[in-house]
Parts: sequence; C-alpha cells; structure tokens
Amino acid sequence: MSALLPRPRLEVAPGAVHVPEWLSPEQQRELVRACRGWAAGPVPMRHTRLPRGGVMSVQTVCVGWHWQPYAYTRTAGDVNGRRVAEFPEWLLALGRRALADAYRDRAAAEAYTPDTALINFYDGDARMGMHQDKDEHSGAPVVSLSIGDTCTFRFGNTENRGRPYTDVQLASGDLFVFGGPSRLAYHGVPKVLAGSGDPATGMAGGRLNLTLRVTGLTG
Repeated sequence: MSALLPRPRLEVAPGAVHVPEWLSPEQQRELVRACRGWAAGPVPMRHTRLPRGGVMSVQTVCVGWHWQPYAYTRTAGDVNGRRVAEFPEWLLALGRRALADAYRDRAAAEAYTPDTALINFYDGDARMGMHQDKDEHSGAPVVSLSIGDTCTFRFGNTENRGRPYTDVQLASGDLFVFGGPSRLAYHGVPKVLAGSGDPATGMAGGRLNLTLRVTGLTG
C-alpha cells in the first residue's frame, strides 16, 4: 500500500530538492523518444572510457556539448570526431520550469541557461560511483530527470565520498535539483531496481537519467 501513497516534496540538503512525479506520463514518453534519437547519433551512446583505463557501466550520450573525463568539447574526439547534437530550445524551457518548481523562484529560473545535457542509461547492473559534477565553469544548478526503473540515489556532502549522505529513491518522472551550497556535493547511484519501471513510458527496461547543466563555456 505504501507505493500508492503520495511521496512528498523534500529538501534533502540546502539547495538540493526532490520533487516526485514531476514529469507527466506523456512527457516521459516524449523524452524517451528524444533520447532514442540522440542515442543513434550523430555521436552515438557509448560506455565512457576513463583516463586510467576503466569503463563506466552506464552508457552516455550528450547534447549541446560533449563530455569526456574531464572536459567539455563540441566534437567527440574520443568517439567518432563528430559534433554532438544541438541543445534544443524546448529542453532549455523544461530546465527553467524544473528549476522554478523545485526552488519556487521564478526569477532564478528565468536566468537559468542550461546548454548541455548528459543522458545516462542504466541497465540493471549499472552503477555510478560517488563523484562531484565539477567540470562545468559555472555554479548554476544541475537539473536531473529520471525515467524508467527506480534507483537508489545517494546524495552526500561536499567534502568527501563518505558519510554523511542521504539515500533517496528516484522513480520514473522524478525531478532532483541541486545547486547553491549543495552544487558540489558528492553523489552516485549504488543500485537500480531492475524491472520496477512502467513499460508505458516506452522503455522495456532500465533507467534513463537526464542531467541539464550550464557549462559556462562559449564557442
């Protein structure tokens, strides 16, 4: 019965807000369709190789700017050398609406100008270690959208990868925004609940996570 109860909006830490069921079912389906298009190219979805030789278990495709450890470029020199897909205006508008609803601050939302999105796909075995999003040259908030299988999202502190941290269940349609004093908090995904998603989203399995960011770069 507990799954049928509404999940409350929660400020996990100063500047870090979880808004459950923010995306409608139709919006989720539209984002899944868009992500499928981006995953096909011009720079396809791939497992990112880390500088020390490791390979990330999640698969990633980028929009606007291409991310590779630990920098943003317009072209994907580590994949096929092509320029990534443009960041669409409708995604900018979605990011501003997300920020307005999470922070309840319309002025801040109107000034929010995300110019890249990292789209990560998790199968049931994928994980994301604790890390900081610090490759951006901007302190603007990160907007995170979840579709598909539920995951355990671990949101920590700004000093190290250990405790204190809070585990949050991010389900399909959930919004999570972190900025301000929590902008550089360590965070990760230690577990995905395989098979917990609704096929009505258009996903047969796995979890999609879109993170909208402001790179602070030009050109």
